Amino acid sequence: MAVIIISAALGIGGYWWWSSATESEFLALAAEGEPALINVKTDVSDGGGHYAAHESQSYPSKFPTSGRHHPVPTEPGFYKIARSPGQLVHAVEHGHIVIYYDQPGADALATLEKWAGQYSGHWDGVVVTPMPGLREKIVLTAWVKTLKQKRFNAAGAAAFIDKFRGRGPENPVR
Repeated sequence: MAVIIISAALGIGGYWWWSSATESEFLALAAEGEPALINVKTDVSDGGGHYAAHESQSYPSKFPTSGRHHPVPTEPGFYKIARSPGQLVHAVEHGHIVIYYDQPGADALATLEKWAGQYSGHWDGVVVTPMPGLREKIVLTAWVKTLKQKRFNAAGAAAFIDKFRGRGPENPVR
């Protein structure tokens, strides 16, 4: 019994240490990338609210950051199949960051997948979803905010995530 308790304590302690180290590395990267935030575009709000689940909505942008949306948001995570725009808008309303990718390279994909796993909160997560045609470009969105990168810049992306994650209008938590 004592072995089980000690093993559990070590496991919890190890996880806490790993997550603390990972978070501090991310925050250092975000601080390094702050100059990239000058390229963030603030979009005009198209409002919010839900449409019926059987309806759809067209958006003025390929990367919508506001507007009427599906009643169920996309949950934080790394996706290999494109998500519904209406569910992605609901995700940014919750305070999630939505990151669109196509073929940014293996290192970029590994970093994005790591961040999606690291930030999985109900109101402050990261959603990574494919968008065919971007090639090596990356597009990051939050509620009425967009940052486009010609090539994945981890520091700039981390700065965007740190600045806007958890700050959606439905329930700001940061």
